[in-house]
Amino acid sequence: MAPAKLLLAIAWLDQAELSACRTFNRTVRRAGLLRVFRIASRLGDGVLWYSLMALLALVGGAQGRMTALQCAVAGVTGLALYRGLKNVLVRERPYMTHAAIVCAGRPLDRFSFPSGHTLHAVSFTVIICSALPLAALVLVPVALLIALSRMVLGLHYPTDVVAGGLLGAGIAFATLSLVGS
Repeated sequence: MAPAKLLLAIAWLDQAELSACRTFNRTVRRAGLLRVFRIASRLGDGVLWYSLMALLALVGGAQGRMTALQCAVAGVTGLALYRGLKNVLVRERPYMTHAAIVCAGRPLDRFSFPSGHTLHAVSFTVIICSALPLAALVLVPVALLIALSRMVLGLHYPTDVVAGGLLGAGIAFATLSLVGS
């Protein structure tokens, strides 16, 4: 692809992503929905996942302890990876760059790429559901709400969330194949 065409394609993608951000972010105008997405985002802060890990370790027998260990390994790996990427790629959050985007939640750090909330939600969901398939009935919708909340609250671009999800899935599958296999 010629450099001029590549630049045009990048500019088009950037505008499409900004448009998607604005569309998601308009949800904050509805108080009821805003409350739902703020709660979903808070669930992604870690308390839900740490509680599930503790519960699995305490009452899940040997399989529960192994699943909790796998979640812990994936969690530490994900934390190191997403923090490293954020500090290298230094992508500003949408609300910091675009005045039309309202910040409706508290960011845990300055940069947006990739979404750590989404990375961990997907990672833990994949690992827990590999051991307890019926948990998918609850965890998949929760993970999707967490991912969506990050865009609705003006904290992430869609590509941040997609990248976080892909990285989380990759970490989960790697952890499952390396830890306890």
